[in-house]
Amino acid sequence: MEILELLGYLGALLIGLVLGLIGGGGSILTVPILVYMLSLNPLTATAYSLFVVGATSLVGAIKNMTKGMVDFRTAIVFAVPAFIAVYLTRAFLMPAIPEVLFNFGSDGEISVTRDFAIMVFFAIIMLLAAISMIRNKNGNAENSEKVSYNYPLIIIEGLVVGLITGIVGAGGGFLIIPALVLLAKLPMKKAVATSLLIISIKSLIGFIGDVQHLDIDWSFLMLFTAISIAGIFLGIYLNRFINGKKLKTAFGWFVLIMAVYIMIQEVLSAS
Repeated sequence: MEILELLGYLGALLIGLVLGLIGGGGSILTVPILVYMLSLNPLTATAYSLFVVGATSLVGAIKNMTKGMVDFRTAIVFAVPAFIAVYLTRAFLMPAIPEVLFNFGSDGEISVTRDFAIMVFFAIIMLLAAISMIRNKNGNAENSEKVSYNYPLIIIEGLVVGLITGIVGAGGGFLIIPALVLLAKLPMKKAVATSLLIISIKSLIGFIGDVQHLDIDWSFLMLFTAISIAGIFLGIYLNRFINGKKLKTAFGWFVLIMAVYIMIQEVLSAS
């Protein structure tokens, strides 16, 4: 096993570990690990990421269900437009994008490819996630208002999150949690718990859209996912001893550095 491949599998453990420690954020690492350490192309990496994120989040969601922390009604209201959007994106939009988007330069010698566009867009999403984690605001943590629903905005937010998840293969917890707090008036802890169920549903349904047109390496995917799930159990255990808020901020800076690295790497490889 090569060093990069070994690091890739250790990265799978890190994905679950971060999810277990801070309740989100780990999935943002899945695509960079699959692309840069395990040499998958970005389209396949985003597909595999959906399965890894969905399965790992489902483990966390089931744990939260046993504690009565999941608001199922809110999850359904948000998840339905989200999983419709992510399925349509993976099944129809992504396969329809051409390999080369356009050429420019005096003789058209510079090409902007689909893979380049996916990774740059992913880096932008990583930047937004990093800012969200660095700011780490929990002002509504103990919000005790009765749950209410702004249906039009929840549906729009669900569609947007589903579209983004479909393109980049990340869970989008940094978008879902604020929406649940602001639009459904959920307390922060319930919003985090409910978001894991939403992420698992829409990610796994999005992956179904990929199965129709991609050859899936199931043995690799199941091994990678199993390591990630082991990581989430380790993270849940270590969470008793580590300050999650400080860790979330530190991880946000790490994600920010990763986003800048991806942008530089993609620009250099395209030039």
